[in-house]
Amino acid sequence: MCQPAPVDRPALRLLQGAALAMALLAVPLARADAYDDALKLSRSGQHEQVLTLLDAALAQNTSDPRLRFLKGLTLRQLQRTDDALAVFTTLTQDYPELPEPYNNLAVLHAARGQYDKARTALEMAIKLNPNYALAHENLGDVYAMLAAQSYARALRQDSHNPALASKQSALGKVLPSGPLMQDASAAPQ
Repeated sequence: MCQPAPVDRPALRLLQGAALAMALLAVPLARADAYDDALKLSRSGQHEQVLTLLDAALAQNTSDPRLRFLKGLTLRQLQRTDDALAVFTTLTQDYPELPEPYNNLAVLHAARGQYDKARTALEMAIKLNPNYALAHENLGDVYAMLAAQSYARALRQDSHNPALASKQSALGKVLPSGPLMQDASAAPQ
């Protein structure tokens, strides 16, 4: 009879460790692939497919901030504002050190005319990253909208004030005719 070869325990442990390491490395690679695939689909306007792909990837790892951020952007593209607000709000709670979710939360608040909430979110983004140019630009837009609202209220009270009318007119020339503010489209690192 043939005797089985003796098991080399250290070699077996080494192989088991290598197999475990390879399995663990495959998880981030799969997530990276899902993120890259979702970005490609998003750029081609296939937002429903992006959402399906992101939901599947997030089912494997619910905490990935890049996937969650992209999901928030996708929900906004699909005009599911309440869902996008929930995603970005949760990101600010789970990752309070990331400025991008605060910026995008501010964009959603501003789109609803909630300029005080937008200002607060942008101030937080800037506190986290004082060099965040997009947040500074968006904060300037929010201040301009708050000023426009104040001038309009003042004109309702004092409609014959030429200085107010002049300021409101000048501000109207500065404010954009399209979307007021810009999303951060790059996912947090």
